[in-house]
Amino acid sequence: MADQKANRSEDITTLKEAPFLALKGFLMGSADIVPGVSGGTMALIVGIYERLLNAIKSVNVRFIKLFFRLKWKEAFNEIHLLFLVFLFAGIFAALGFFTKVVPLQVYMFTHPEIVFGLFFGLILGSIYILIKALERFTKAEVVALIIGVAFGIWIVSLVPADTPEHPAFVFLSGSIAICAMILPGISGSYLLLIMRKYDYLLSQIGMLGGVETMDGLIGLLPFILGAVVGLALFSRFLSWLLSKYHPQTIAVLIGFLIGSLYVIWPYQHREYVQKVSVSDVVYMDDPIVQELKSEPPNENLPEYKRLGEIKNADSTFDEMKQVEIQTVKNKMIRSEPFIPGWVGSKEEDSPNVWGGVIGILVGIVMVGGLERLRDK
Repeated sequence: MADQKANRSEDITTLKEAPFLALKGFLMGSADIVPGVSGGTMALIVGIYERLLNAIKSVNVRFIKLFFRLKWKEAFNEIHLLFLVFLFAGIFAALGFFTKVVPLQVYMFTHPEIVFGLFFGLILGSIYILIKALERFTKAEVVALIIGVAFGIWIVSLVPADTPEHPAFVFLSGSIAICAMILPGISGSYLLLIMRKYDYLLSQIGMLGGVETMDGLIGLLPFILGAVVGLALFSRFLSWLLSKYHPQTIAVLIGFLIGSLYVIWPYQHREYVQKVSVSDVVYMDDPIVQELKSEPPNENLPEYKRLGEIKNADSTFDEMKQVEIQTVKNKMIRSEPFIPGWVGSKEEDSPNVWGGVIGILVGIVMVGGLERLRDK
């Protein structure tokens, strides 16, 4: 059913499938938040990958011309409007939910085995389903699969490098990351980590809805523009590959998924560096100072606040003293998988072994539900 829809050039989305498309979008948005997992992975798993590429392609030059000539009815008739609206409603709902309500980036620090185990199980089960669904598996598909695995492992083994936060580089980061986000197995989030823009992007999203909303929007604008340009160009290339070399392209994408398992494995040696910035200077009797004194911050978080240097320590009255409130960010610079209790594990490692096992099993079980969702 999904394949039939994907081969149609027009948008045949109905209101009846709106909740299912929104759910599929929610799964895509959830996957994009986790470094190592791709929204394209979820699109492939739930059966809307080629349909998604066709919908993206429908946003073309003619649409842009009509839009800016204020011929909006004609413009929106050009694109797969209902499909994109329902899908992206789910994606943005997931981004908001997992940054505001259930901060997934926090659980990635506090319960990494469970989070990564869940996605590891999802992808592991999905690889089997996708290989089984291939119409043929000849020597050409085997070679394509091997190429995909090798490229996937190479990408996830790259070490994050220090990069600027200039709008031009943020634009470039958006262009590159969005290409990866629609590639199954190549994580846009992980590429953002490599380019040191993952925390930057989440922090800008976190500003939305509060007093810093405008600053967040300004910070996100170059990334969004870069993503639009990258998506427009890369989706057309991918769509061409799928139309000309469908089984080989799918085999390469499955290879990407297999390669991504290296970085999603729940038991990893993860190395972090701390970046400290002074966010404010307040008096010692400020409530936040008293709170930090009474309850030391949890340093096992992606971001936390702590007390810094006292500015006027020789002041007669404690109430007149001023202290820095520092914002500390933990940034991952390297990860290396290991098997608990086996070669490669270290004495200082104390992973939640059962948490990872349960996460993997739950992810595999969820694949059955996702396979049913493919036909919705």
